[in-house]
Parts: sequence; C-alpha cells; structure tokens
Amino acid sequence: MQPTPSQTIGPFFHLCLEAYEIGGRLAGPAVQGERLTLIVRVLDGDGAPVDDAVIELWQADATFRGFGRLATNEQGVCVFETVKPGRVTSSDGIPEAPHINVSVFARGLLKRANTRIYFAEDPANEQDTVLALASTERRNTLLARPDPETSVWKFDIHLCGERETVFFEI
Repeated sequence: MQPTPSQTIGPFFHLCLEAYEIGGRLAGPAVQGERLTLIVRVLDGDGAPVDDAVIELWQADATFRGFGRLATNEQGVCVFETVKPGRVTSSDGIPEAPHINVSVFARGLLKRANTRIYFAEDPANEQDTVLALASTERRNTLLARPDPETSVWKFDIHLCGERETVFFEI
C-alpha cells in the first residue's frame, strides 16, 4: 500500500463546523472560583485576523466540564467564560502552573496546533516545567494578559511569523 498525500482543510472548514459548536461557557454560574472572560484572537503571519479558525479549550477542574469550542469571528476573535484554573500535578508528580490547553483548527493546517494559555504574573509560572520548555524570549507568547480594569484576559495566537505562538507536539 502506498500512502496518500496529506490535504489541508479547504475553504469550507468554518461553515461545516458551525453547527457543532459546543460554546464558550466552560464554567456555568454555579461554579466557584475567580471568574474571568478570556478573549482569544487568532492572527496569521502578517498579523491579519483569521476569521475561520476553531478554538478548543480544556482546563482541569473537578467541579465542571472544563471544555469549550468556538469559531472565530470576522476579527479572528472568540470569547470564553470560565474561572481561573488551579494548579494540577503532571504525570511526573510535579505541580504545574494554572493553564488552559488550546487546540487551533484552521485552513492550511494539516493537524491541529496545540498550545497552552498561562496567566501573566502568576508566581507558579516560574516552576512550570512545560512553560520552561519555551525559550525565555518566546515564553511571552504563552501568556494571557489581564485588563487591569476588568476580569477580562486577552490571548493572541500567531499561527506563524516573527511573533509565532509556541506550539507543542502532543
């Protein structure tokens, strides 16, 4: 048997998934914790918004689902509601900093792109072994930044280019 060539996802990608969106509320109103709104923006190598990507988020928590999926809008943005995750322990027994796992699906990608969202200025970031895998100068691509006036956090995903987000092979 001979392998067949890979294909990128076509221009219909966004349209086919709209009916399957799970939504952007990872934690309902009854879930306790530090509530936050997370604005995720997807940009191409030129810094232009990617208006037909799909973002999936997972976060560990014993009290709620911790999963959401949304398509980006015309500005390349999707908005999630959740609570700030707590620390979890890795398979090696080492505590990890609070983070949210992210998958990006978009035209032109052969496989989903995987990354993490960490929270800027969280003291646990200094001890996180996964975050430490990123070089010091690129680590900031994994940090969501807070709006000091609100409970809104912003995270940009650059798919390629000088500001490319750090992606992980899993």
